[in-house]
Amino acid sequence: MKNRKVVIVGGVAGGASCAARLRRVDETAEIVVFEKGQFVSFANCGLPYHVGNVIPEEESLVLATPELFLERFRISVKTGHEVLSVNREKKVVVVREAATGRESEEAYDFLVLAPGAVPLVPPIPGLDLEGVFTVRTIPDTRVILRWLKETQAKSAVVAGAGFIGLEMAENLRHLGLEVSVVEMGRQILPPMDPEVVRPIERLMEEKGVRLFLGDAVAKVEKTGNGKFAVHAKSGKMLEADLVISALGVRPDVSLARAAGLEIGERGGIRVDEQMRTSDPSIFAVGDAIEVRDIVTGQWMLLALAGPANRQGRIAADALAGREARFRGVQGTAVCGVFGMAAAATGASEKALQRAGITDYEVAYLHPKDHVGYYPGAEVLHIKVLYRKGDGRLLGAQAVGFADAPRKVDVFAALLQMGGTVHDLEEAELCYSPQYGAAKDAVNFAGMLASNSLRGDVKLLKWPEEAAALGGCVLDVRDADELEEEGFFPGAIHIPLNELRDRLEELPKGQTIRVYCRVGVRGYYACRILTQNGFDCENLSGGWLTGRDLLREG
Repeated sequence: MKNRKVVIVGGVAGGASCAARLRRVDETAEIVVFEKGQFVSFANCGLPYHVGNVIPEEESLVLATPELFLERFRISVKTGHEVLSVNREKKVVVVREAATGRESEEAYDFLVLAPGAVPLVPPIPGLDLEGVFTVRTIPDTRVILRWLKETQAKSAVVAGAGFIGLEMAENLRHLGLEVSVVEMGRQILPPMDPEVVRPIERLMEEKGVRLFLGDAVAKVEKTGNGKFAVHAKSGKMLEADLVISALGVRPDVSLARAAGLEIGERGGIRVDEQMRTSDPSIFAVGDAIEVRDIVTGQWMLLALAGPANRQGRIAADALAGREARFRGVQGTAVCGVFGMAAAATGASEKALQRAGITDYEVAYLHPKDHVGYYPGAEVLHIKVLYRKGDGRLLGAQAVGFADAPRKVDVFAALLQMGGTVHDLEEAELCYSPQYGAAKDAVNFAGMLASNSLRGDVKLLKWPEEAAALGGCVLDVRDADELEEEGFFPGAIHIPLNELRDRLEELPKGQTIRVYCRVGVRGYYACRILTQNGFDCENLSGGWLTGRDLLREG
């Protein structure tokens, strides 16, 4: 590797981290970075918060400059330079300088492609109008902020309810705009499971954001009064002063495809464990590549900064002759909306079903983030997916106002190590009244799942339609809870404390489906019933889960 020349196409997370890491492990390499934009390293995750003035200064988003790369690392960074083509036989790239239009060739010994992803812009009429924006770069935020100021905008429509869509909706709402979100799926945050994100949907509506789920933008047009008319496929028409197109991203593989590199089945650049492409002299990292899901084993696209940074480091180590290998991804991510966080790691139930994986169980729980006697305790909504038989952790999702990301980080670390729900049960975590509990929410998740694997209780997942539950349903909550929160139609009501004295009211010839508010009293009831000769199942997560899953049927 000594004295070799490495050309890196693209900066930001993957390319910039590769360049810096390579210099740290090889002082002799000549490293040149070409970035077609104005910034080689910036925090694109912070863009919505700059629009919302949470991060007032644009300079705060700039993580490193070409001057820093040169002075500290002796790396030549050329912004405003677009790589147009790759000649693999000659090992040269053709580069165009934006300011002058001048084209030149740059030779390489090794090439690293980090072109990232580009906003997905479907062929929807009107998405190319002035005043319809994507949010991907610092210049994008500049034009949005200028438009907001010049038009004195009072309303906005956001197309798409993924991370960027929700963060933009929140920040525009903070600025005082009326905001509507149109999402083709029947839920926000499509990678997560629908019942898990219901609390955030309710919160957004409470904060004045109108959600139009199960719909899609069909057309955008300018009206006579200078506003936009956003037409949905359902026939609804929403009027707005600006439109944010947050419909996702697609890998930028144009350069790789033209160079004849292998493109995977999901449309990303195919690489091996050391980030090599089908050409051993060319590596690729970041949002433009396909990655392997360590839970399902399938190839996927994942536009997240954390994996991109790790891939950059892996490529640098491989270039330096080290044995580092990229292990794949588990999709650990978090999104905050109006103070509530939605975090996830591993596979969702939808992802397992898409992959044809059926040997899994589901556990729901709704613990407090710390002990209830200490002020400020908040409810967490947690869903855990684990494999039947050995209890191997497959995925976890959590939503709440406090501590959801930390809980998911614990799940993520154990999932990465091949951990099981029994490991969750035994996890030794920090405890102080203001931070957790002697039995942490993570421990409770493990105990709940482990109890089901040991045969102490049968867990039953709530169906989506009320009619599908059927049979004998037992509600063991107190009477005032039924009045305040609602109940399953047709359920027998026997409060837990009265259950032992009223067993004769229950049929022994059929399975009894038991529920309480969050699942704990349902478990207690099942232990009583099982030891008295009844066949029973505990409806996982209790009524707090059931109300978000059940539809009339």
